[in-house]
Amino acid sequence: MKKNIILWTSSLCLLMIIMNGCYYDQVLPVEPVGDVGEISFAADIIPIFNSSCNSVGCHNQGGQKPNLTAASAYTSLTSGGYVNTNTPEASSLYQWMNGEKSLPMPLTGPNETYNAKVLAWIEQGALDN
Repeated sequence: MKKNIILWTSSLCLLMIIMNGCYYDQVLPVEPVGDVGEISFAADIIPIFNSSCNSVGCHNQGGQKPNLTAASAYTSLTSGGYVNTNTPEASSLYQWMNGEKSLPMPLTGPNETYNAKVLAWIEQGALDN
């Protein structure tokens, strides 16, 4: 009798652990970002890099390429082949940010608003404005 209670309790605990582990597999609804309008590299894209990308040890001077500091980001992205204005979705920058490369950038995971702005900037010609 005591073995049955222990076995039943253990099975119930294991089932609860398994069910709680599946919580993170749920797909959460994503609200559409919508039209982001005309994008300015200085006003819209650089703040994204400043808040998520060019911190110490990441995409700053002497860090991982491309250098995404305000003074170097545009040249690093356009001369380094990270943007493709002919096929914006194929741009390395967008693919990294969208989680289509090995690690999503930023490391906290894809940000729909940031991704929409970066994609719109590339679609609009990746201008230094």
